Amino acid sequence: MNTTSAAPARKALKVLVAEDNTINQRLVIAMLTTLGHTGVVVGDGEKALKCLSKLTFDVVLMDVMMPNMDGLQALAAIRAQEQVRGGHVPIIMVTAHTEPGDKARFTQAGADGYAAKPLQIGHLCAELDRVLAPTCAA
Repeated sequence: MNTTSAAPARKALKVLVAEDNTINQRLVIAMLTTLGHTGVVVGDGEKALKCLSKLTFDVVLMDVMMPNMDGLQALAAIRAQEQVRGGHVPIIMVTAHTEPGDKARFTQAGADGYAAKPLQIGHLCAELDRVLAPTCAA
């Protein structure tokens, strides 16, 4: 899939990547770079929370299964903090263990999007566009 023709029209995003697997970290960063975005990588949900308390991101790619604090626990903690502080960071849940009903389960938990592993650059690009479309139009 050729994504270079659409890339210049996109705003460069700052993406927090919460992923414990180093190979997947490198793969996601390579995809984001190809799409013209920058990524900051953390290895678990606790580190994602700490990073979000210090830096601002356009979107978060959150692996579901991570050590210390998994993606769903981190999602719940982020949404709880937003209730107190205000604001909303879009979060796309990423999982290798897809089950029927995952998308609905993640949405009910407060996620804005969903992507299955192995990630494909076209699907990642489409999901970023879909999740961020309301903010881009504003």
